[in-house]
Amino acid sequence: MTLLTRRAGAGLAAVAAWAGLLGGLTGCTQDGKAPVEIQLPGKPRSPDEAIRITPDDNAKEVPADGRLSVTVPEGRLERVVVTKVEDAQQEEVPGTIAEDGLSWSPDPASGRLALAAKYTVDAVALDGHDRRQARHTTFTTYVPEERFIGYFKPENRSTVGIGMIVSFRFSRAIERRAEVERAISVTSDPGTQVVGHWFGKERLDFRPKEYWKPGTKVTVKMDLRDIEGAPGSYGIQDKSITFTVGRSQISTVDAAAHTMEVRRDGQLVSTVPISAGAPKTTTYNGKMVVMEMFDVTRMNGQTVGFGGEYDIPDVPHAMRLTASGTFLHGNYWSSPDTFGTTNQSHGCVGLRDDKGGGSDTPAGWFFDRTLVGDVVEVVNSQDKTVAPDNGLGGWNMSWADWVAGSAIA
Repeated sequence: MTLLTRRAGAGLAAVAAWAGLLGGLTGCTQDGKAPVEIQLPGKPRSPDEAIRITPDDNAKEVPADGRLSVTVPEGRLERVVVTKVEDAQQEEVPGTIAEDGLSWSPDPASGRLALAAKYTVDAVALDGHDRRQARHTTFTTYVPEERFIGYFKPENRSTVGIGMIVSFRFSRAIERRAEVERAISVTSDPGTQVVGHWFGKERLDFRPKEYWKPGTKVTVKMDLRDIEGAPGSYGIQDKSITFTVGRSQISTVDAAAHTMEVRRDGQLVSTVPISAGAPKTTTYNGKMVVMEMFDVTRMNGQTVGFGGEYDIPDVPHAMRLTASGTFLHGNYWSSPDTFGTTNQSHGCVGLRDDKGGGSDTPAGWFFDRTLVGDVVEVVNSQDKTVAPDNGLGGWNMSWADWVAGSAIA
């Protein structure tokens, strides 16, 4: 009993002494200053409290614009490693710890979260009392049921004429045009302003104010992957292409005079006799661009609304000018004296040629000196001006009207 009393008394004395010490420290002031407070280390936080990661651990179907961040309420982050697994390929996500050590965020260049991907986050931090904590989380992103792609012109690493327009046709209707247009950049060296123009919901074209300068290097960058073009429909492309602008060549077809003047780098190099559209099937006026070229192709009137009026299986030196079927092509079936005197085609521009395509004929000469992207302008025809979306006809729009068709300009 005595021993218990002593121990109890000693305990009470110790408590009294500790209370007195605290009381002395917190009760004494000097010159009216506030009392000094002593903070004792508290219970360590759990890892999920000490290191806060967004999205949550095991989160599923996280959207592409979901937030990715790592923060601590106190202390500082020591290390953060974020890994993305997409299409069975593993890649570390670059990011930066803030100067105060309280947060980590992905680099802006990393862009949005990849869809149909798995992410892992590993973070290590020191709390306010230099106690180290570590946390590991995973999450997966939304897997879209529908994707879209953009079919584009021109081809990668091609050399084109000064009238080339970068043209995208999307596999699905685009509702969020601004987001898609922002995801495509067209830059050039030497630099010039390039603006997009929408023709409906499935086509987006890009061009500068004036024709490209010869020698210009153009880069088209597509960051369409995981961009939502319409509700539930996401892009799949993430690539870049380049092309080079060759020499300047502009050919002017005078339908009334039955001639075509070919100018190379501003100099007249040849005046070629032609035959344009007949009075009832006239050729469009306006600026057209060579879209594609064929050594030989079949032309059937049924495909362009002329029924069975013609079906020629071997049209030589064919250069497409419009999507609706206007070509500049070789013609071996008409009398040679037709060219330069009479318009008798169904709307195309014909040049004298041999069956099978002759290299020394007017058609062969012009074909061998033409690039996709070269400009062919038709004047003095009795037809209307070609529509801007019929082929690469965007040069027939004023710059103000062109810019007005952009979703972001």
